[in-house]
Amino acid sequence: MTSLRTQVERQAGPPRLVVGIADLGLTADPGALLVTYALGSCIGVTIYDPVARVGGMLHFMLPQSSLSPERAKSAPLMFADTGVPLLFTRAYEMGARKERLVVCAAGGAEILADEGHFKIGTRNRTMLRKLFWKNNVLLAAEDTGGSHSRTLTLRLSDGLVTVKNKSEERALWPT
Repeated sequence: MTSLRTQVERQAGPPRLVVGIADLGLTADPGALLVTYALGSCIGVTIYDPVARVGGMLHFMLPQSSLSPERAKSAPLMFADTGVPLLFTRAYEMGARKERLVVCAAGGAEILADEGHFKIGTRNRTMLRKLFWKNNVLLAAEDTGGSHSRTLTLRLSDGLVTVKNKSEERALWPT
């Protein structure tokens, strides 16, 4: 398991590796479950290589590191444009290959009542799409936008990605 601050929840069953805000988790443990909570305007990105059996998750808060260059130096996972490349690079170091990756995303909602001034969720979604388009990465599935918070999980045994909101939990990938 590779992470900056990921916590392990003790429970019956597989280890639940909790990826916090502005953090990432990577693992090749087939019994692991990666999870991140409270994806409001933040976005959670999962990657899974079914051959190498490597999986990872990033929980980023803001679209661009240029918003706060000093903060980006100390917390690159806070931003899409610095955190997403780190997620992919670290997965490659563990044996993942770009052409095999299953990539999913959730979050990017407009939760705060800011009368549309900041639109952080929308800006996060736009930046993620730009990054993926520029790097020829396709999303296998996503659950983004809206006005509700989500929980995102990735099960390493089979790559199952689920998303949960207040009223339901469903498989995001495979569908």
